[in-house]
Amino acid sequence: MTEALPVTGPLPLEREGLAPVAPGRSRLAAYIALTKPRIIELLLVTTVPAMIVAERGMPPAWLILATLVGGTLAAAGANATNMVIDRDIDKLMRRTSKRPLVTGEITPRNALIFAIGLELGAAVWLALVVNPLSAALAVAATLFYVFVYTIWLKRTSVQNIVIGGAAGAVPVLVGWAAVTNELAIAPFAMFAIIFVWTPPHFWALAIRYRADYAAADVPMLPVVASFEDTTKKMVVYTLVLWAVSLALWPLGSMGPIYLVAAMALGAMFTWKAVQLARSHNPDLAMRLFKFSITYITLLFGAMAADQLLLH
Repeated sequence: MTEALPVTGPLPLEREGLAPVAPGRSRLAAYIALTKPRIIELLLVTTVPAMIVAERGMPPAWLILATLVGGTLAAAGANATNMVIDRDIDKLMRRTSKRPLVTGEITPRNALIFAIGLELGAAVWLALVVNPLSAALAVAATLFYVFVYTIWLKRTSVQNIVIGGAAGAVPVLVGWAAVTNELAIAPFAMFAIIFVWTPPHFWALAIRYRADYAAADVPMLPVVASFEDTTKKMVVYTLVLWAVSLALWPLGSMGPIYLVAAMALGAMFTWKAVQLARSHNPDLAMRLFKFSITYITLLFGAMAADQLLLH
């Protein structure tokens, strides 16, 4: 499995430059779906706490709003580009078979124009309204996600989500840079938290949809390794994540609220990963996946609370 899968030919209506609107979903809703809004929400959940830690309090409301607008545009453009590139494998997987490019609601050409427009808008907005460093970081994250993860690693390497997850960790750097116009060790510690969190988070989902990824010939770890090997690696990553999250306490000059949260949440995440490994039951993977979202939300929420309540 070393060659990328070929991109399939256009759908019949694409040849005419047209696309039908699926029953029950408007054209606007189809374009919104193209941006993967649930993923954007998760990225923004980590951006604002990073800004609060950088400010050691609440940054100006206009700056938070401006950063979130730019971050949303950048993430939306990256996700839309991902759908354009992955439309051939998306139609092979049940989980992604209703995406707009698979159903024909949007043509690849229109989707790509939409995606590029979002990215250009994000770059210009962040550069002019926030600062050039935040814009450069957002653009770099998109380029990494599209070219390194989507085009190269996703279809060729079992390390796809391990390395590719770096793109999802960049929003904390964007948030920090928006406030300080520079980077420091603390935001890179936050980056490391998300980077290490991503593999067990995504592998839990991939266990649930292993058949989908196998059908599309995508070498996610659960496809190329046994359930036992996959869950063992997940346990190791949760232990490393626990350690990295605790390292932010001294590196980021965090207080007791964050320390207690990092200790408790890390213990819970590790224990749930161990439970999955011991159960030998792939059906339990989605429980861990859902908890992983709760984990990252509460951990970064604790960062914000720590700074807002103790400074």
